[in-house]
Amino acid sequence: MPAAPTVAVIVLAAGAGTRMKSSLPKPLHPVCGTPMVMHVIGALADIPPAVTVVVVGHGAEQMRDVVAGAAPDWAHVRFAHQREQRGTGHATVIGLNAIDGGSEASAVDVDMVMVVPGDTPLLRARTLAALVDAATAPGMSAAVLMSTLDDPTGYGRVVRDGRGEVVRIVEHRDATDDERAIREWNAGVYVVRRDLLHDALARTNTDNAQGEYYLTDVIAVLAARGHRVAAVYAAADEVAGVNDPAQLAAAEAAMIQRTTP
Repeated sequence: MPAAPTVAVIVLAAGAGTRMKSSLPKPLHPVCGTPMVMHVIGALADIPPAVTVVVVGHGAEQMRDVVAGAAPDWAHVRFAHQREQRGTGHATVIGLNAIDGGSEASAVDVDMVMVVPGDTPLLRARTLAALVDAATAPGMSAAVLMSTLDDPTGYGRVVRDGRGEVVRIVEHRDATDDERAIREWNAGVYVVRRDLLHDALARTNTDNAQGEYYLTDVIAVLAARGHRVAAVYAAADEVAGVNDPAQLAAAEAAMIQRTTP
């Protein structure tokens, strides 16, 4: 029986979260008394990661203090600082540098890298473990978590070719009318082979509506080079991100419902 793949996790937690209208860094807003980012780290338990890099930016010192004080030992948490907000692709490069050691710690040799947003507190451990399984299945090089909605306005769409293979993800504001009609949307969680990720990121650019480096562009780079990408479905309420007080309240209500016998 082959050995289980070793996995590093990059948690994207650098954003300012301006729509929260709060001085508290967005990933530290509590859901049922626990910061959102700690719910995300807790959901890694079934993997478990060889190292977890939390990419911080806004409120970096406060983020470090809270996460370092609450993270379980098995998560092997370290931090990376994204001083300029240049997109999720840029944040992932900073996270990869921390996996490779940077100036603060020794390098960690892993097979796969998972990237997950720090503002998705309802993610389940079994879902993230299934994403790793899909990415490491025979013939696969990566996997993306997705869901479906009748109206996924605002979300990136998962684009497939005529054979049903995932070939790219297009952000809503960059999508054509036909692409906006796609109901499958990107949940923002990825697992990619470590030996492919850095080169794929280097091939992305800022030619998009935001002028940022999109992590989503990695999927198109991989597919164009003949690498297969799996898509794993999760319920929309599980993968919903939190961007404002109303969504935070909805996440709290969903968590209460989930944990009430």
